Amino acid sequence: MEARGDLRSILPYLPVVLRGGALFWPPAAQEALKALALGPDVSRVSSGDVLADALADLRLALNLDPLPRRAAEGFALFFDDLLSRAQARDWFDHVVPSLARLLLRLPTLLEGHYRAAADEARGLRILSSQDAGLVLLSQELAAALLACALFCLFPTADRAEARLPAINFDSLFAALCYNSRQSQEQKVRCLVHYFDRVTASTPTGSVSFERKVLPRRPESDGIMYPDMDTWMKSGVPLCKFRVFSSGLIEDEEQEALEVDFANRYLGGGALSRGCVQEEIRFMINPELIVGMLFMVSMEDNEAIEIVGAERFSQYMGYGSSFRFTGDYLDSKPFDAMGRRKTRIVAIDALDCPTRLQFESSGLLREVNKAFCGFLDQSNHQLYAKLVQDLNTKDNCPSVIPDECIGVSTGNWGCGAFGGNPEIKSMIQWIAASQALRSFINYYTFESESLKRLEEVTQWILRHRWTVGELWDMLVEYSSQRLRGDTNEGFLTWLLPKDIPNGSTGCACMAILACI
Repeated sequence: MEARGDLRSILPYLPVVLRGGALFWPPAAQEALKALALGPDVSRVSSGDVLADALADLRLALNLDPLPRRAAEGFALFFDDLLSRAQARDWFDHVVPSLARLLLRLPTLLEGHYRAAADEARGLRILSSQDAGLVLLSQELAAALLACALFCLFPTADRAEARLPAINFDSLFAALCYNSRQSQEQKVRCLVHYFDRVTASTPTGSVSFERKVLPRRPESDGIMYPDMDTWMKSGVPLCKFRVFSSGLIEDEEQEALEVDFANRYLGGGALSRGCVQEEIRFMINPELIVGMLFMVSMEDNEAIEIVGAERFSQYMGYGSSFRFTGDYLDSKPFDAMGRRKTRIVAIDALDCPTRLQFESSGLLREVNKAFCGFLDQSNHQLYAKLVQDLNTKDNCPSVIPDECIGVSTGNWGCGAFGGNPEIKSMIQWIAASQALRSFINYYTFESESLKRLEEVTQWILRHRWTVGELWDMLVEYSSQRLRGDTNEGFLTWLLPKDIPNGSTGCACMAILACI
């Protein structure tokens, strides 16, 4: 075990120790967990207040800093005041002892994981910047790691310097005390429900976490980071585009890459006070949080794809109106690796880009970020051949297999990030098409600026535009915006309202004539 590079990279960030080729809990921590595992009659942990004291003792046994006072108050507030008496009694009588028993098995689960990942290619490790690779975990090990996060047992030293997001739940519970919004309580309810479920019945599947990289320099394998010229010359046909004014990405019925409107630090504010698209997804699919343990923040040419995360909760609302509404039974089928066929891709957009989103550098950054997330680099040789065929044939969409999974997305990088929904919808369409995805299902969330999205996309598809043609139009429009030649939205600019549906607009035809 000592010789394994994957284990050595993650070990400083785990609460267990390695001695004589085996993993152990430090003796004092093991004794404390054994007491918790025996239930409240032995441990005396029968309230949130006492649980916080027990967690403080556990952290002391692991030579960690004291549990922050606000976090202790948050544990007491939630379990003593916000949960019903019946729920709290069940939590302390059954869930806490079960979680302690699961944590006692963590060293064994980790050793089994590393034996199964014999070549280190899928072993739990720090996935650093520009380190393309995959970590495959059992759902049981994921549950044990999440129990560590709940009990705030992960070492925190050097995480910020390593560009790793926070992973312990202390800030999540601390925010209950000074955040009056109901949404914070509801986030905790989602996670408590997850622990109720996994302690009642151990999940048996797997979850994978992959860092995807578009190399900026030539390599022997893989598709490189495209430049402006590559996008302009692309002859790849645009994929199908379906518009939905209602519905949610996570309820997608077709097999598709479901886009996480991510922060460059995976999870964003999930474990603090955030409660928008990414944070909500991490609450209803809590296994996503595990990636925050070992995924270094993303750079412009990187994305993170997570396959197999089970959904456990129903919800309603968004932001301050978010509410946990009950149990969710995930019926997604499993693939050959034991993962549910739920594919979530985290891509971080430019934050408050203003003019930058219309500049060539901003457009290129965003389209390549989406392209990195949507591309399957594992089939790069087949991909390169198909793209070559498409670039030398006259709009031959039949070359792209219909069975290729598509993309389910929406207003990525808009809202709090301040992006332009019309630009972002086109960028994602361009990127998905170049990645040879068979369709985009686009959820507008009733955005006012996207009322003409279906009309415009269907008009483009009828005219059989390629990726390069739409990219050229986007670049031209953006140039006009920067010069002040137009203040119209892209959809209006491309297809003027006074042009009958199906006719050709003057502006776009004049530009296309020069292509």
